[in-house]
Amino acid sequence: MKRNFNEWLSNFKDSIATWKYYTDFEKAYTNIDTIKVELNILNSLVGSKNMENEFRDIVKSYPKVLKVIPILIAKRENEIKIADADKNYVFNFAKPNYTIDEYVTFMERTGLFDLLQNHIIHSLVDYVMGVEVGMDTNGRKNRTGDAMEDLVESYLQKAGLVKDNTYFKEMYISEIQSRWGIDLSSISNTGKTEKRFDFVVANGTTIYGIEANFYSGGGSKLNETARSYKTIALESKEIEGFEFVWFTDGVGWNTAKHNLEEAFDIMEHIYSIADLESGIANKLFN
Repeated sequence: MKRNFNEWLSNFKDSIATWKYYTDFEKAYTNIDTIKVELNILNSLVGSKNMENEFRDIVKSYPKVLKVIPILIAKRENEIKIADADKNYVFNFAKPNYTIDEYVTFMERTGLFDLLQNHIIHSLVDYVMGVEVGMDTNGRKNRTGDAMEDLVESYLQKAGLVKDNTYFKEMYISEIQSRWGIDLSSISNTGKTEKRFDFVVANGTTIYGIEANFYSGGGSKLNETARSYKTIALESKEIEGFEFVWFTDGVGWNTAKHNLEEAFDIMEHIYSIADLESGIANKLFN
């Protein structure tokens, strides 16, 4: 029986956040541990009345403290560019490329001296912990993708599939062709594109290339994804012994409903979390 798109879409979820989705504290702790010594050395500047000279002395004695300065302004890069009316700077904090005086200028004009001198903070380790937690929010997008993949994998296992035996994670087209002798040239643009599937299932008669994603928010990427997967689905129909499967969900799709519906109309195997909960993995792969 033909499924109703609007009914299917209405069951999409607004979140699949796990306990560790919001902040990866372990990652923050690890990042801080690698620079704790340098942060504690710089911490001696907190409340200093002779900031510039003490900073110079510290850098002369412990030049490695420079490497922690970028994180103080919430940057991970070792190089920081500054556009100034007098000069364009490209500060390197891993391999110092300017005089100490110029690094003093950096500290002063970015407001770091003021931060340290006026007791706005008391511990650089605590301060950087806050910075790390704040910056880690940028990783939520990746964690959403990981969470969807983990969810799909749990249902593959629930269906009785075994990793590296009947299902495989992150497998390239070239590996699929080599392992099972299937010609996927129509998908890979005659070998010019090396696509990687999130999962591959082999049940003896059919090889399934699987993609899994979740979108809690909108954006142009959703339209791109729908068009791309629609194309792969159409190309896959001509390949004997191969099926393309797409597990997707998330209320973000409401902003790209038209493109998703086009894919839904032509794809035999497009499923949501609700479909997984209803046992589609077991029906499809066994």
